[in-house]
Amino acid sequence: MAQTVLKQFWFKLKSLAGMISSLIMLQLIGLLFALGASSNFYTGSDGVFDLQISYYSADLVVVFTMLWGFISAITMKTKAYREDDFVFVTNRLSSNLSNIAYLLAASVIGGVTAILSGYLLKVVIYLLFESTPIIHTGLTDSLVELLSGMLAASLFIFMFAGAGYLVGTLVQLHKAFTYITPVAVIGFILLSDRISDGHLLAEVGEFYFNEASLWLLSVKTLVTAGLLLAGSIGISQRLEVKT
Repeated sequence: MAQTVLKQFWFKLKSLAGMISSLIMLQLIGLLFALGASSNFYTGSDGVFDLQISYYSADLVVVFTMLWGFISAITMKTKAYREDDFVFVTNRLSSNLSNIAYLLAASVIGGVTAILSGYLLKVVIYLLFESTPIIHTGLTDSLVELLSGMLAASLFIFMFAGAGYLVGTLVQLHKAFTYITPVAVIGFILLSDRISDGHLLAEVGEFYFNEASLWLLSVKTLVTAGLLLAGSIGISQRLEVKT
């Protein structure tokens, strides 16, 4: 089993270039949106001085990369991708395990490039607004902070990829889930907003995105991704029995 999974993983890794091209495209779109300052602050005193503070962030690039992970995971459950497994003597379990390993590798690549895009954003801003003095650019992040950011971004992308993989598996189970899933998600958002006055979604967001401890964040995202992927594998095993 392990040898089969490894062979499938390396085989699928060769097709990573296609996913990387879509990743670069989405991250470039995120950078374009990030060029608009997320906040501005102006102050002055009788014309003696004028101060403009603009805050730029590559957070949108990370958001677009999480969207990329979600969509890429869904596409892995399409018929065209599933037929690639026929090259090997395999079953659904080994196919799912190789897909998960592939998504993990893709998430790491996405997390690393998303964080590094923040430095590209600062260079672009410096070139476009070179007449404006930049007091602090944040280019002095320590190596630990840089690696922590890459790890956190990779974990979030992998968690969203797990959600996308589950959605793709549900659609594989029955085409009706193509319509049921978005309706259920929108319905859940509207219902939770009405019941809790918007507090539930805010608390869910804080549970994941406001976690200060990298260790706890790793546990939360990996457990969530693990549950989503375990659900996908369970559904896939039922599909194998049916066929």
